[in-house]
Amino acid sequence: MNQGVISSLLLLPIYSKLVSTQRATSTLTPPKPPDSEFIGFPSVTVRNLVKMPEKHIPPKIESFEDLEVHLRGSLNPNKTLALLLDYDGTLAPIADHPDKTIMSIAIETIVNKLAKNPNIFLAIISGRALDDIKNKIGINGITYAGNHGLEIESADNSRHDYVLSEEILENYNRLVKDLQENAVKNNAWVEDKRISLSFHYRAVPVNMKEAIKQEAKRIIEKHGYTANAAHEALEAKPPVVWNKGEASVFLLKQQFGEDWPKKVNVVFVGDDTTDEDAMKKLQGVGKSFRISSDPEIKTFADFRLTSQDLVGDLLSWISNTYENEE
Repeated sequence: MNQGVISSLLLLPIYSKLVSTQRATSTLTPPKPPDSEFIGFPSVTVRNLVKMPEKHIPPKIESFEDLEVHLRGSLNPNKTLALLLDYDGTLAPIADHPDKTIMSIAIETIVNKLAKNPNIFLAIISGRALDDIKNKIGINGITYAGNHGLEIESADNSRHDYVLSEEILENYNRLVKDLQENAVKNNAWVEDKRISLSFHYRAVPVNMKEAIKQEAKRIIEKHGYTANAAHEALEAKPPVVWNKGEASVFLLKQQFGEDWPKKVNVVFVGDDTTDEDAMKKLQGVGKSFRISSDPEIKTFADFRLTSQDLVGDLLSWISNTYENEE
């Protein structure tokens, strides 16, 4: 890892870089630091000593009837629901190019219905850039988190972005240039999201994929970024302790206060390795669902949805549970 990046991270308080800004003002106001058990380091709280999050092979759900069996009574409709959803592979099927992804009419309809329910706090948490995911969903008055939570826009249009150091940003620019010059070939390409990127190799000939993927991974890590496996892609994330899990907890605390676990039901749905950060944070205090066809997959999620098609069933079940509270 670049020594300059390491030095800047050691000197930089993790949460000093998360700032809240209103669109109408340039004032920067750091939020209250989270409790130790949510910072991402081991803590000595009684709860953590009793039970640390663990990966396991979860119960599978492969029909609406399974939802009824496993979830009956798990959500109190008299209690507000915080519904946190990924987009690619969750609300929309994976496509051969990010620009081609689209929600089905059924899912778009149910998401809009849930967004209007006053007893549901809806947030979309995606690896896409913030403006990109807002355009894909197209619903006003809900919360969006882009770039794996590095960019956040609340329902009132206030921004809460994790501001990266100049050194990390300069390193990011070098990373993009290095990938473009040495790994972008044979139909591989870089999705530049300004502070993180996705290196796509879906269209690379099969016999070349592994070599190109490994070269891209080497370059990403050489510049101090983390390379996470995605669907026929590598997600390059900056070397900071901030991810979908940290962003989820931040949103819940911001919306409901420090004692949010006592106030709200929480449901998280995702399909990728980057979603595991949120599933880990919410284990034991919410219900999370990992979409995967792999019966042996180990996850922090409480349940496994066997296909993306079941997301519509899950959202319908949630809507039915809360329909009397609209």
